[in-house]
Amino acid sequence: MFSRLLEPRTGRTTADVIRYAMWPLAIMTVLHRVIVKAVDGSITDDFRPVYNAALAFLNNRPVYTADFGSVDPHYLYPPSGTLLMAPLAVIDPERSRWLFIGANAIAVLVGLYLLLRLFDLTLSSIAAPILVFAAFSSETVTNTLIFTNINGLIFLAEMVFLLLLLRRRDLWAGAALGVTFAIKPVLAPLLLLPLVRGQWKVLVTAVGIPLVLNVVAWPLSADPMDYIRRTMPYVGEARDYYNSSIAGNGLYFGLPDPLIWFFRIVLGILVLVALWLLWRYYREDEVFFVVTAGGLLLVASWLLGSLGQMYYSMLLFPLVMSVVLKNSVMRNWPAWLAVYGFLTFDNWWVHRFNEVGRNIEYTKTTLAWSLLIVVVAGVLVSRYLVARKEGRLESGIDPAWLSPAATRDPDERTETSVR
Repeated sequence: MFSRLLEPRTGRTTADVIRYAMWPLAIMTVLHRVIVKAVDGSITDDFRPVYNAALAFLNNRPVYTADFGSVDPHYLYPPSGTLLMAPLAVIDPERSRWLFIGANAIAVLVGLYLLLRLFDLTLSSIAAPILVFAAFSSETVTNTLIFTNINGLIFLAEMVFLLLLLRRRDLWAGAALGVTFAIKPVLAPLLLLPLVRGQWKVLVTAVGIPLVLNVVAWPLSADPMDYIRRTMPYVGEARDYYNSSIAGNGLYFGLPDPLIWFFRIVLGILVLVALWLLWRYYREDEVFFVVTAGGLLLVASWLLGSLGQMYYSMLLFPLVMSVVLKNSVMRNWPAWLAVYGFLTFDNWWVHRFNEVGRNIEYTKTTLAWSLLIVVVAGVLVSRYLVARKEGRLESGIDPAWLSPAATRDPDERTETSVR
């Protein structure tokens, strides 16, 4: 009897087979990324500057002493972020780093669970193991753990914010953003979502929490003004290394400023057009609007701003996961070509063809983010033009086959089984 309990179950449906196949792959991939890749680390170490800053803060020594002339990771958090990171330096750096890796891995897993719930999916769906496997196979999660960056915790905060925003828990949603703003403002573009939805209370905690933490941290810091004098000007400049923004890549490859601005302006116009169409025709479709507009705002801030790094792409998981929605803008092959470009852990630097390989590797994220913007804008504009031609703008711009009166989508049965 006991041996029969240990006997592996045989999948009787396609969904069962996929679940039984994917969960071991997902679990072993998570363990490999955390125990092997992350613990081994890399020459790029984002944790060391944070630990050193936390240690200096606890000992009342200057924090903002980085040499911005080097290409080593720099400490860029404001005093509020230093205050929040200070507990890391209570123990030795090696164990502290391991704990931080574990915290980020757990945060990613919890964030992925919340992402499933955002789309009314459960852990028993086939989407769950596929999502975990894909996420931990990506560059963004892998390098977040290897470099020991805080992006995993930022992703968790993003998911908490989106869920609470949709449930109209405004103050708590703002608190999730506010904690991240106290460290780094990478999610700042998402503030536009509650503004256009009339959820003004989000601003109270989103802005209030970092302000309060800075008020507390300022007198405890040895050199808080150096953050304003030295660090803030550096953050606002485009650097020509480890930077996938248009400005950063343009500087690296020596493009003339007018050409850099041309690309930024053209893509900026596409973003504005897409955002207008989303607000005009989809703001009542709350989940679709929030994840699509939010993803578009984030990728635009990295691509068109001064700094965009590939591992920020973890914050685009909600947009990518929106493929389960029937009206998603991600249901086409160019969208997934873009996803491959900004999530892949593949290295395209072919040393036999050194120059070509280097160019592909250094531009793949920039091109992928650009393609994503083109795809989102292209899908929405195409829907608008078709709806206008067919005279049904008053009822929205979703394809006609999505209307209740249309024939049921033959792929809907597959989508139902995913859930």
